[in-house]
Amino acid sequence: MVSFAIPSMAATASSSSAPLACCSSTSLHCSANYSNCRRRSSTIHCLRITASSSLADASALLRAAHHTVDTYIKSGMVIGLGSGQASAMAIEYLGRQLRVGAFRDLVGIPTCAASASEAAKAGIPLDYYQDSSQIDFAFDDADVIEEGTLTAIIGRRSLQGDESIIQQKSILNTAGKLVFMITKNKYKGGLDGSVPVLVQSLNWLETAEEIDDLFLGDAEVWRRPAIGHAGPMGGDFPLLTKEGHNVLDVIFTSPIQSLGDVAKSLDNIDGVVDHGVISKFP
Repeated sequence: MVSFAIPSMAATASSSSAPLACCSSTSLHCSANYSNCRRRSSTIHCLRITASSSLADASALLRAAHHTVDTYIKSGMVIGLGSGQASAMAIEYLGRQLRVGAFRDLVGIPTCAASASEAAKAGIPLDYYQDSSQIDFAFDDADVIEEGTLTAIIGRRSLQGDESIIQQKSILNTAGKLVFMITKNKYKGGLDGSVPVLVQSLNWLETAEEIDDLFLGDAEVWRRPAIGHAGPMGGDFPLLTKEGHNVLDVIFTSPIQSLGDVAKSLDNIDGVVDHGVISKFP
């Protein structure tokens, strides 16, 4: 049994948007017990950094980014570099610490072109992901995290340029340890909203209908457009990823009871290539 703690690091009262830095190792069982938290050899950590108002969110995310770099990154590591507001802050701070000599012999593996650009500006040496890559640690933003299980959803926002859910998920899954930096309102049970699903483009409609039948009454299935308004068919210009796949947004209208069960169900559907659910532990 592994407990995870959410200690307060500020004197101000906790707000509904207090950021969390969540770290997981590769094979864990998690028990949320805030009043009696114990650390074992393999741990999941949730760190609450409080913010007193919505205007303080960016500052609190910055503190979460600094905490992630200062606590988990060591010299000689290969690091997966995520994308998003908090990840950009962490990349900038990591570059600054590298320049002043706090770290040495670091290599960053970016999840997308945006994080590669941020890392290049920060002066972080880069390599690019391959199936044989060994990654010690990774950090990223997440769209939402399921309370208790720490199962996350990525890929809800529009994909830009060469962004790839498959590559992002591969880097995060390969990492020996992983941190997500989020605001507290993205950490909850009974999740709603969408789960992005990558499907083969040739028979996408058959796959969409099967997913629709699977979650009948609980979700709608829309093909994501490249431009214009979203709709069930994806409009005149449906999005095609760099790997040649369509993206279906499975939009849940009822609370998701178990994100892990949703992922398992999607994995068993012919035509589904991957999805935005990520969990590095049972």
